[in-house]
Amino acid sequence: MGRIWTAQGGRSSRHQEPARAVKFSEANLVEYGFVVCCPPTRSPKRDRMSRTLFVPFTLGFLALTAGCGPRNEYVRGSQQPGIDSAAMSTGLDKQDIQQMLQENLNNLRVAPVMDTWRKGGGKTIVAVFPFSNETTEHIESQLGAILGEAETWLVESNAVTVVARERQNQIIAEIEGNRNAVFNPAHVAQYGKQLGAQYFLTGKVQTSDERTEDARRVQYFFFMQVIEIETGAIRWQHKAYVTKMVR
Repeated sequence: MGRIWTAQGGRSSRHQEPARAVKFSEANLVEYGFVVCCPPTRSPKRDRMSRTLFVPFTLGFLALTAGCGPRNEYVRGSQQPGIDSAAMSTGLDKQDIQQMLQENLNNLRVAPVMDTWRKGGGKTIVAVFPFSNETTEHIESQLGAILGEAETWLVESNAVTVVARERQNQIIAEIEGNRNAVFNPAHVAQYGKQLGAQYFLTGKVQTSDERTEDARRVQYFFFMQVIEIETGAIRWQHKAYVTKMVR
């Protein structure tokens, strides 16, 4: 059986009645994270002093042990080719954007309106207007990336002339006013006429969000369309989607 140590429950002196003592065994003290200093060859007086010397684990000790844990590792995509494959959240990532955009643009590639543009020898002027976020997710930066990818695809197709985004922003500021220079879908016809564009490409993202006690599934629907500015007619439209889930 281990020795029994006493921890004073209150202050005492020679002229006061000692406070009630609380007894702990060595096993108890170790269990509660105390280090007991009790050299076996001490004088009775020093032995009593050492028996009440309890040293708890300190922050310094924790800091030292924390440095022994695993460290983060930074890698490049070129070093780990599958780095973009794993889903990190239910939000849109690079792979989701490319999947939906490529599906829509591949459909546009063979659409009748694309044939009309090709026959124009690249002189047809097309504006790419912002895509609207009709979800509860914060995906504005992802939509900006989609917009840039769509512009690049149109430019590289050599089928149309794409209006520079800086020029579009200037026209939007002129029509909406510098204090409220925000794209307004209701004014796209005015934007197009000011830009000299015959068509504009735009789109929107919607979601369907489902939850259970231990899982969540988010379906993203990405619509893209080409609208003829003079008539307002939709000359092409297509939908792509991806599903993300956490469980």
